[in-house]
Amino acid sequence: MHNPPIRHCTACGSPVIYRIPEGDSRPRAVCPTCGHIQYENPRNIVGVIPTWEQQVLLCKRAIEPRHGLWTLPAGFMEMGESTEAGALRETREEAGAEVALNGLYAVINVLPANQVYFFYRGQLTQPRWQAGEESLDVQLFHEADIPWEQIAFRCVAQTLRRYFADQRAGRFQIHTFDIA
Repeated sequence: MHNPPIRHCTACGSPVIYRIPEGDSRPRAVCPTCGHIQYENPRNIVGVIPTWEQQVLLCKRAIEPRHGLWTLPAGFMEMGESTEAGALRETREEAGAEVALNGLYAVINVLPANQVYFFYRGQLTQPRWQAGEESLDVQLFHEADIPWEQIAFRCVAQTLRRYFADQRAGRFQIHTFDIA
């Protein structure tokens, strides 16, 4: 599935055709003019589960998709950026918060969207936050107070449920799962 399909060659601008190149096993966008093969790869999303005193900091989205719903601070990884640096940047941009990362927590393959999420655990360095341009509101929530029906993305809800289960168990592990 192509979201959206590549229509023109990134090398010369000619219209592409989809075919399986020699030595490959998948249809690719191939330029019949210059021979350039354009590969489509998943997009990486990086974020943090920011915590303060047994609570999680969530952001209410000010942008589409899912405007007005709650999520963890996260966004697309930038070129030349590590997953950790991107997660810290997104937390600053969306939640106005500084965190100390406590390790990778979840890797989620969102197959229909061709996305891979990397969530880190993070401790707020101080109890300060504010809504950034992409957030309407930012609040701390205990597990019992999370507006579960208003969580923007399934991968965020599943990550939060795993996080609170690990918190109750007193041990955190790395979670990997797919959303089909």
